[in-house]
Amino acid sequence: MIVGDGIGKYRLHPSSALCRPLRGADNPPMSATRRIRGFTLVEIMVTLGVVVLLAALVTPMIVTAIQRGKEAELRTALRQIRQAVDDYRDAGNQGRIPRLPGQTAYPPTLAVLVTGVPDALDSGGRRLYFLRRIPRDPFFRNDATPPDETWGLRSSTSDADRPAAGSDVYDVHSRSTGIGSNGIPYSRW
Repeated sequence: MIVGDGIGKYRLHPSSALCRPLRGADNPPMSATRRIRGFTLVEIMVTLGVVVLLAALVTPMIVTAIQRGKEAELRTALRQIRQAVDDYRDAGNQGRIPRLPGQTAYPPTLAVLVTGVPDALDSGGRRLYFLRRIPRDPFFRNDATPPDETWGLRSSTSDADRPAAGSDVYDVHSRSTGIGSNGIPYSRW
């Protein structure tokens, strides 16, 4: 006896209630029918497993690349600010920046490096500028904080092992508590 279900035609096996599909031009083999309907659960699970495995392998590399990018930004920002502080000191030692008695040659704030100071040796009253803008600490989390407040400051009178702010800016450091890929804390860079 031949029965149709809309998908294919089947022959009822005379000795049992099992159906066997008919083979022929109007009834393709089962594997071709399965491909038309979609993927099997096993195929989907294997694909999902491969995607999860690839994601697990790639994620640490992405995290490391992001960290190294921020570390490069930190190195560049520290170099720019430290160079500007040294240029300010040199200009003060050359007599281009007037100093009060007892005042050091270092800038009183980071903002002075951007706003500038009058050049004492220029009769035209031009200003000396040392930075166009203060770079942000890339590891500082709050974007609403002004860039000059993202840095830890060290005055010329503070100890190198315990930097503290004071009446001048001798050096800057990151306020991050993280440790760099080189094993040195960012605050010690």
